Amino acid sequence: MTLVQTQSRPAGTHPVHGAVSDTMDAPGPRVWYDMTVEVALSIMAAARTDRLIVCDADGLCVGLVTRARLTAVRDSSAYTDRIRLGDTTEGSEPFLSPPATRAEAEDAMPHGRLGPVPVVDEHGNALGLLALSR
Repeated sequence: MTLVQTQSRPAGTHPVHGAVSDTMDAPGPRVWYDMTVEVALSIMAAARTDRLIVCDADGLCVGLVTRARLTAVRDSSAYTDRIRLGDTTEGSEPFLSPPATRAEAEDAMPHGRLGPVPVVDEHGNALGLLALSR
């Protein structure tokens, strides 16, 4: 899997009309959907991040998990050590394509959607993350 490096930008410099590919941040750590919740939380702690890109067996992006979501899963009464990341992703995650504008991306998000959204190419490879806020 090839990692795509992007330049960091100060907060607030994401243009509304520019392409998503011009304003996205690096995707960060990628993990496999069959990884356990506990291992994913350990990776988050080691990487000092609060989110992970979840990939399938072919390395294609299937979603994004956050520390908050995984902590809620782990703290639920239904939790077992057999729960995998693939069980925690909804499968209907919104994804963005690189040529979309930031305004188009915000319009396409469900109401109240906050936080990072994966930017994927036409094959499903994660290229980066676009942080959306309303």
